Amino acid sequence: MPLETACSLNSVIRWLFAMKKIVRPFVKWAGGKGQLLPEIRRYYPFQTGRITRYAEPFIGGGAVLFDILSQYELDEVYISDVNADLINAYRVIRDCVEQVIERLQAMQQDFLPLPPEDRKTYYMTQRESFNRLKKCSDGKASVEKAALLIFLNRTCFNGLFRVNKKGFFNVPIGAYKAPLICDRENLHTISEKLASVNIHCGDYRDSESFIDTRTFVYIDPPYRPISATASFTAYSENAFGDEAQQELAEFVGKIHAKGAKILVSNSDPTNHDSQDSFFDSLYASYTIRRVEASRMINSDSKSRGKIRELLISNS
Repeated sequence: MPLETACSLNSVIRWLFAMKKIVRPFVKWAGGKGQLLPEIRRYYPFQTGRITRYAEPFIGGGAVLFDILSQYELDEVYISDVNADLINAYRVIRDCVEQVIERLQAMQQDFLPLPPEDRKTYYMTQRESFNRLKKCSDGKASVEKAALLIFLNRTCFNGLFRVNKKGFFNVPIGAYKAPLICDRENLHTISEKLASVNIHCGDYRDSESFIDTRTFVYIDPPYRPISATASFTAYSENAFGDEAQQELAEFVGKIHAKGAKILVSNSDPTNHDSQDSFFDSLYASYTIRRVEASRMINSDSKSRGKIRELLISNS
């Protein structure tokens, strides 16, 4: 091949890669799967053309969703979560992204020049506004609430979303020097990718009617605590204990019987107790792999580090 032709071909390849828009989550979320994507990609079933639909009923930060939307053109996509504020943000970014960007730009311009004490005052004012909107929400999409959620997530301690038993956001301000509050380009790309996505606020069981033999379902529920002293960092006011994990396993059995391709992730109890076979027993008829992950969100930096997580599949 002549050198000129090879150089021209390389230029075309680089252009094609540049045209392929990579989407990143717009929030940092407890249990986010960005670091596990290389492992999770091994389960993507879209290459054969038989699986053309995707469902994720615990959407969270959406790392897997956005990875899939960056790579594949699917017929239908369904996402849901019980966190109404998070689902509001997904819907608003899909439908009113320019308004969200305008509000985030304004907050970024106000916040970044401030000295630390004034930043804290500004942050607390925005946190109070967010909680006031949560309390008075009428269920309609709110641009202001979506923008505040993103602002708080980008500026709070450790990028953590946590609510108290009353459902109010209670995380203190973080120590970031120059947080990117308005990621304009990424928000535009997310809006484009979400254009035809079915976004639902509700229980994971609601997804059953969507799921069929053409559907890949990724299930990433609130994790079971990995030690007897660990406490779940709640991202909604709804608890998810062992009984809920067992009910989820029954749901997995139902959609398995429907012929769906399924992947479930959860914590590995053997990190703390080598004899704890809770998930090994619960999903005994499925394939269970243990993979290494880093625990990134913890109030105690000494408690962050490598742990094992479970990937449970029906094939």
